[in-house]
Amino acid sequence: MATKFASLTFSIKVFDKLHLTAWISSLSCANIIPVSPETDKNTTNTGDFDSKIQSLRNSLCPDNLIRVLDNTSNLNSAVKIFKWVSLQKRFQHTADTYHKMILKVGLAGNVEEMERFCQNMVKDRCPDAKEALVSLVHCFVEHCRVNESVRVLVNMNLGGFRPSVDLFNVVLGALVKEKRGFQDVLFVYKEMVKSAVVPNVDTLNYLLEVLFETDRIESALDQFRRMKMKDCSPNSRTFEIVIRGLIANNRVDDSVTILGEMFNLGFQPELSFYTSAIPLFCRENKLEEAIRLFRMMRDSNYVPDESTYEEFIRCLCENLRLDDAYNILEEMIEICLTPADDVFADIVIGFCAVGNFEKSLDLLEDKCGHITFPHNAMLESCCCAGKFSLAKRILEKMANRNITDCDSWNILIRWLCENMEFRKANELLGRMIVSSVVPDCATYSALVLGNCKISKYEDALKVFRQVCANFWVLDPFSYSELVEGLCRVENITEAAEVFHYMSVNGFSLCSSSFNMLINGMCGMGKVDKAIRLRSLAHNSGTSYTNLSYSTIMLGLSKLNEVKHLLVVLSQMLVDGCTLDVEAYCILIRSMISQNQLRDCALFFNLMVNEGLVPDSETMFSLLNCLANHSQLHIILTGIVKLVSNSEILDSAMYNILINGLWQEGFKGEASQLLDLMLEKGWIPDATTHRLLVGSSAMEETDNRRFSDEISTMQDSVSNILAEGLGNT
Repeated sequence: MATKFASLTFSIKVFDKLHLTAWISSLSCANIIPVSPETDKNTTNTGDFDSKIQSLRNSLCPDNLIRVLDNTSNLNSAVKIFKWVSLQKRFQHTADTYHKMILKVGLAGNVEEMERFCQNMVKDRCPDAKEALVSLVHCFVEHCRVNESVRVLVNMNLGGFRPSVDLFNVVLGALVKEKRGFQDVLFVYKEMVKSAVVPNVDTLNYLLEVLFETDRIESALDQFRRMKMKDCSPNSRTFEIVIRGLIANNRVDDSVTILGEMFNLGFQPELSFYTSAIPLFCRENKLEEAIRLFRMMRDSNYVPDESTYEEFIRCLCENLRLDDAYNILEEMIEICLTPADDVFADIVIGFCAVGNFEKSLDLLEDKCGHITFPHNAMLESCCCAGKFSLAKRILEKMANRNITDCDSWNILIRWLCENMEFRKANELLGRMIVSSVVPDCATYSALVLGNCKISKYEDALKVFRQVCANFWVLDPFSYSELVEGLCRVENITEAAEVFHYMSVNGFSLCSSSFNMLINGMCGMGKVDKAIRLRSLAHNSGTSYTNLSYSTIMLGLSKLNEVKHLLVVLSQMLVDGCTLDVEAYCILIRSMISQNQLRDCALFFNLMVNEGLVPDSETMFSLLNCLANHSQLHIILTGIVKLVSNSEILDSAMYNILINGLWQEGFKGEASQLLDLMLEKGWIPDATTHRLLVGSSAMEETDNRRFSDEISTMQDSVSNILAEGLGNT
């Protein structure tokens, strides 16, 4: 043999080799098959190795080498045996021996050793080497060793064994199936281009699939439009990929356009297209497209599968095409396909929705006499339509056939509880238990609701505690009703107990019920406990609304806890809530109580700038406070906006403003306010009148002085928040 394995150099296109190495380093090794402990040993079993070498010395030929490799489980031993044989002058490796060794090390995850053997196989130009490499690609793909198959493919390319387009497609298909991403598929596609292999429609389909899966929608559509430029025409699989990809990316209208193009071409899809596209269009409620495809499918003598039938029937029911749905159901049964229980239920619900209860009853009797689920759907529909007597007769018939389950009884018990028929609900519960059906959490939720409906909140609470004892939870509506009911009768502590249990179990409370609980807590003076409910609300997904915050702020204001109020304000803003009129008024009144005049002015001016108007009580208190401290001028800008856009100021407020601003030296502004007051037909009070008598003209206000006064205001929302947050 001219070239032996002792020289393992392979100098082919160094640049391409470096490119391959860089790509390989980026590949995921997550799919490496674990090797057995024996194979994974770093040391070689010397005795076993020597005995196998001796057997090969006596009869060294490719078949014996393959046999020995098959019987050698230790990978290191197998590699050493292969390399020893390579050094024997009378022996020359064949494509089969290389194939065996490459497959063995590749499946064991030793990709570097595997690649060296691939390179030497290519270098040795063994007869049938190309066929062996092709076989290796297939073997690695079959064993989910896509990285190894790519390495073999690239070495074929580097060695001049141009792979076929079908072989490239095998690897591309494996990459797409394993969802290896766009870059891996693109790498193999570039290898095709380098080897001058022309892609076919299957190649482009794999490329389209990975483009859609990686959200490259426009690129995928561009490739689809350019297929003919590559001498490829879309096939059934192409249209399936494009339509599925568009729908998956919420481009339903575009998928309908593509389907229309397919119709215009007179294209006849394959079975897999129909079984993929019809359910997709049904789920998007594109009934007309689904109907046309279903008819085309039958015209092509294709038989729909269960999923296609069921999705089509469901879509027909949603669009109240109930006779069509019934006919398709019968067709399905005729070809010995068994519809799922929910398919029967869809048709039952549909007929009840249009008031055809007789048709629903006929369907139950004819096709699902002993199936519980569609009967339960009928019970639900009867109760929703107020036909309780019919529902009760159906339940009795179900009980006679022994096909009731817990849901069957719960449907009627729930309806009775919702309609304040609690005594009858209890009677039905007794029959349920006698029938050996054990009540579940839905039963108890109904009983909680029933007690709340008749204002028996203590009894509802007892039922709730049974729910807790069984580690169950209430349904959202019963939960809200119980919390609100307990709050109405001022059992706030018990309402908090219910909220705590449900929140710990991850169930949110509707915002209106939660606000009632917060209001009740604050009304009891337990503002600190109301604040602690915030973390529970956050963890359970309960919305902490503006009203929740305003209620707590009001409670803190009543307790003169101004610093804590500012902390709550900080939390409110951090949570993204905006201040409403009530919150601003609470803040202004709290600042007034603390004689924090500039903070009062700050919140007032912010409020007016946002287009909000304080209530008259807050406005009067603010004006009195600032007038007493000769500081009315610091809200003058807000006052100007307020008198322009609202009618909140009454004659008493005008008098306070005119009198105060005049005394503060803002005579021009006071004069303007007086004019407005007189225009409204209001007469100034005695104090204001005496102030103005004898003045022939109002002096203009020193605007510069006013501007300087305003600019001295250093406080801002951020200062106040910093103070509040500093105490958290």
